[in-house]
Amino acid sequence: MRQWLVGRARADGVARRDLLKLLAAAGLATGLPAALPGAALAVTPAAPGIVKPLPEELFTVRGTNAETNFASLAATGHSTPVSHFFVRNHTATPELDPQAWQLHVWGDGLAGKSRTFTLADLKRLPTVTRSSFVECAGNGRSFYAGQQGRSAEGTAWTLGAIGSARWRGARLADVLRLAGIRRDAVDILPRGLDPDYVTADGTNLGHVRRPLPVSKALDDVILAYEMNGEPLPPDHGAPVRCVVPSWIGIASIKWVGDIEVSRQPLFSPWNTDFYRLFGDAYPPGGSTPLTRQTLKSAFELPWNARLAAHTGHRLTGRSWSGAGTVARVDISTDGGGTWHRAQLHDTPRRADWVRWSTRWYPTTKGPTELLARATDSTGRTQPRTTVHNTQGYLFDAVVRHAVTVV
Repeated sequence: MRQWLVGRARADGVARRDLLKLLAAAGLATGLPAALPGAALAVTPAAPGIVKPLPEELFTVRGTNAETNFASLAATGHSTPVSHFFVRNHTATPELDPQAWQLHVWGDGLAGKSRTFTLADLKRLPTVTRSSFVECAGNGRSFYAGQQGRSAEGTAWTLGAIGSARWRGARLADVLRLAGIRRDAVDILPRGLDPDYVTADGTNLGHVRRPLPVSKALDDVILAYEMNGEPLPPDHGAPVRCVVPSWIGIASIKWVGDIEVSRQPLFSPWNTDFYRLFGDAYPPGGSTPLTRQTLKSAFELPWNARLAAHTGHRLTGRSWSGAGTVARVDISTDGGGTWHRAQLHDTPRRADWVRWSTRWYPTTKGPTELLARATDSTGRTQPRTTVHNTQGYLFDAVVRHAVTVV
């Protein structure tokens, strides 16, 4: 309790249910105050169904989701700490017993009967560790309206619906081969153990699930049970989640409980009604289901920051691509009038981001816009605008980051 009061309990803080247990042990639970010293409760806004603390300096709560305030990443290393990692929930975080958890692999794409794996079974398999980002397909959605004048449906993310971590677990390929996957299997369908998703009109879509082609499943997908060297936390998929490098976040199903293996293509609302591109520029039935993430850059700087004139500033940020590695990042400090190359601080790797920095010595006071523009190893460069789609996916245009020089 003393550690909690001075903010030293643990990196991720103390959940309210744990605090109540501590208070109950001390005989104080019935008199829980509205605020305790250090204002620890005051900076934790409510977010339905999210377990971990969400201090205001780290997160913006968006319904059942929590967006990382990108500026807060400046104080972190390459990997995003669990305390800073965004949360994307369709419903609520389930808290599952790792000892009772099982993964059921089944379907006509198996040569024999279904197979069940426990967490201990997975841990006996060869382990793999991958540094990879997970990013919501709607990351940057708010800029369709804010920069391009056309709104889009869905959570109004800025650029904080992304995090990169070191994921450790078993290869999905090893699990599927042990289960007896057939040579003619086409798709697999991981399904989460979170509560059923019910739409605003009352339609129950069941558990969140989205197919993967067998070619991807046997390539680099892992069933992760650790995140940054620690057991996977509840909000990020404990006890086991899929991590699908380079692909949109919905593919990395959290709290995975079963996997169907099929000899025919599989479908769910998450690859038919959602996570396709709809709009004037696309066919009436929408695009093909989305797979790889796109190319983005973000400054580790508060929106509408005020920066002193005639002072040297070190501007930092991160860039990432789902199609290749980041090859270069160019910066403009005058709204796109001129550009210069930023210094990269990480070895570019597939499915991961790169940190960068540049120096700026502003001499003219007043509002201006900072721009960061990445180019990846495929030769693609972030465009000036992105083709609109009604659900606001894959915004990849250069973001105009407003600041004021004072």
